Amino acid sequence: MKKLSILCIAIIIGFTSCKNEKKETKTIETEVTETEVVTSKKIKMTLNAKSDSNVSGNVVFKEVDGEVSMTAIISGLTPGQHAIHIHANSDCTAPDGTSAGGHWNPTAQPHGKWGDEAGFHKGDIGNFTADENGNGTISFTTDEWCIGCGDETKDILGKSVIVHAGEDDLTSQPSGAAGARVSCAGIIE
Repeated sequence: MKKLSILCIAIIIGFTSCKNEKKETKTIETEVTETEVVTSKKIKMTLNAKSDSNVSGNVVFKEVDGEVSMTAIISGLTPGQHAIHIHANSDCTAPDGTSAGGHWNPTAQPHGKWGDEAGFHKGDIGNFTADENGNGTISFTTDEWCIGCGDETKDILGKSVIVHAGEDDLTSQPSGAAGARVSCAGIIE
């Protein structure tokens, strides 16, 4: 019986010592970092001569993070100011470029300078300068355009780019009196 009492005392001491042990809790912190995937869309087009001109070049549209940039490099122009616009149709088949239609104007605004409070067409890019060799470049960036987003008031797919013989006066309705269409590129969907 003495052995049984000693055994019971040993068990009780073992239990009480287990209750007095401190349990350690380890906290593991993890950090989740979100990665944003930036996608870009790009369209490169060739400008072809119209109205018996020798005007040619390239236009590149690139969309990144909700903004579309346009860069046009053009040659064969007369030195001086020239207008460039986005037109309503992606059709450059007419020898004078008229198959491209009028300026792209999905919000039914008057023709004007880009950003004018009185109104402007979404296709009213503006003017650029051709140097003494007939070469010109223009770059333009906006969040008013998109490439293939499906929003009829912003989507440039299905449109064309027209370079004009003269300067856009930014006031004459509906086209700015910029003269003949000397080069055209259609934006194919």
